Amino acid sequence: MRHLWLITLLTITSLAATDAHGEKVFVTSWKSSADKKVYITNWRGEANMVVHITSVKSEAQQPGVWYFTGYAKDADMKIYYTRWKDEADLKIYYTTNKEMAGPVAMP
Repeated sequence: MRHLWLITLLTITSLAATDAHGEKVFVTSWKSSADKKVYITNWRGEANMVVHITSVKSEAQQPGVWYFTGYAKDADMKIYYTRWKDEADLKIYYTTNKEMAGPVAMP
């Protein structure tokens, strides 16, 4: 339910992953038009990217800091949220701590 709430919030506010760069991201409803299929996890250890969302476009400069845009043409990357972990190109964990954002080193 939390995932659905987050996706709805992003869509409503027009905020709308990434390689390891800060990026402008657009959420698409069409899997076929996405650059990455993204799975949201509640467990940091399961993620391969920790993401901090910013509402200031110029802050999306460090790895894992995403600015969601409501316009596909303005985005560096189009993502599709999937419910299936095995289908995902990227497993992300959201954080409110900007310093934690970035790729997760795998053991």
